Amino acid sequence: MDAEYCGLQQGSSSSSCRSADAVAWGVAQQQKRQRCQGSSSTSSSLQISEPEPQNLDPPEEIEEEEDYYMEDDCDDDGDGYDEDDYEFDEADFNQHLADKFDDLDLPPGVEATVPWLQKIAAKEEAKEPSKSSTADENANKYNKFKQFDTVQNFSDHHYTKNSQGEPTRAWSKRVQHDWKLLEKDLPASIYVRVAEDRMDLLRAAIIGPKGTPYHDGLFFFDIHIPSSYPSGPPLVHYHSGGLRINPNLYNCGKVCLSLLGTWAGNGCEKWNPAQSTLLQVLVSIQALILNENPYYNEPGYASSANTPHGQRKSLEYNDTTFLHSCRTMLYSLRRPPEHFADLVAGHFRVHGHTILAACKHYMEGNDIGSVVPEEEEESEYKSSDAGAASSSSNTPKPGAAVNANPLTRRVTFNTGLKTLFEDLLMEFNVKGADTRKFIVEKLKKNLPAAA
Repeated sequence: MDAEYCGLQQGSSSSSCRSADAVAWGVAQQQKRQRCQGSSSTSSSLQISEPEPQNLDPPEEIEEEEDYYMEDDCDDDGDGYDEDDYEFDEADFNQHLADKFDDLDLPPGVEATVPWLQKIAAKEEAKEPSKSSTADENANKYNKFKQFDTVQNFSDHHYTKNSQGEPTRAWSKRVQHDWKLLEKDLPASIYVRVAEDRMDLLRAAIIGPKGTPYHDGLFFFDIHIPSSYPSGPPLVHYHSGGLRINPNLYNCGKVCLSLLGTWAGNGCEKWNPAQSTLLQVLVSIQALILNENPYYNEPGYASSANTPHGQRKSLEYNDTTFLHSCRTMLYSLRRPPEHFADLVAGHFRVHGHTILAACKHYMEGNDIGSVVPEEEEESEYKSSDAGAASSSSNTPKPGAAVNANPLTRRVTFNTGLKTLFEDLLMEFNVKGADTRKFIVEKLKKNLPAAA
């Protein structure tokens, strides 16, 4: 160090190259560099006694350089770095930012514009094994998920606190008969779980029929079979998530249906102890309530079905209903009912692409429930899609009326659906759905405009 420092002072007329100020600065600099470089030894040549505190103000240029080094953040364990050896690692920096954004709970619609977002597509293949593993696991559980099965009990069932009483032999025999009908004749779009410890409790998941505002959605119902059954109908509660998606499905969970005795009806519309069954209740909910024009389910509105006013109101109602259906999807994804988590994850993995394509289709001005062009193309998942059999006879044919909605009405709808689309894209991607197309489109929009 002495020789090096004297070399810097070559040409000086001073007989000494160790002025007090230079020595103090030199020692401090060497010690800082040793700490940053992780030096494990200290040269004995640096054992210089500290000079007397006289004229210790360093030259102005030296003070500035020392301040610069003081800004370096060296690790206390000696694993620091020297400025000359450090190279900026952009990939590491972007990953660090990504980790920070991943920990944030960003509000719906807010997008991060840091460079790592723009590199997702390029890095997607590198992360594919992990994502593929998750997707395969979800697919495996979904494929093994039976339409009808028994579970031990329900801890979150709406009717858990309802008193069951001591079941009679006739009651048990009739319930078991209904179980057999469900196991044998359930449509491919309905799933049921019954409790072994409480034969009076059931839970059903119904897939929304194609061609309706409910298409590809999952709707859950809790059922209680009272001791009076089958003399009286069962009790049914809808998992609404606080949303009223139909005139017959209240946000409090009430289900209005003549067959259940919660609405007026005549003849075969009412419960018949000798003929009515739990299977009939579930099929009626799907066909009569989750239909293509739910607006007309409201009493008195059916008479306006063929009027311009009625048709306009029905289209408006379908818009709102589809938005609520998307919110219900998010509600189910984030809080799946007990014993149905595998169904929820697998169902939206299979249907995620179609749902997102429909959202795009509707934001372009097409009517809710109209045929989405991509639906006519076979995807890798549709062959195993259990919900494919849920297409109703009311599914609109290609060429059905589209673009019939006034622009003023669509503005509010598009704003709400855009936010829901972003949330669904994130949730579906996590579940392993085919979201590549929509992620690429999103990234392209985030790229800065060419100069």
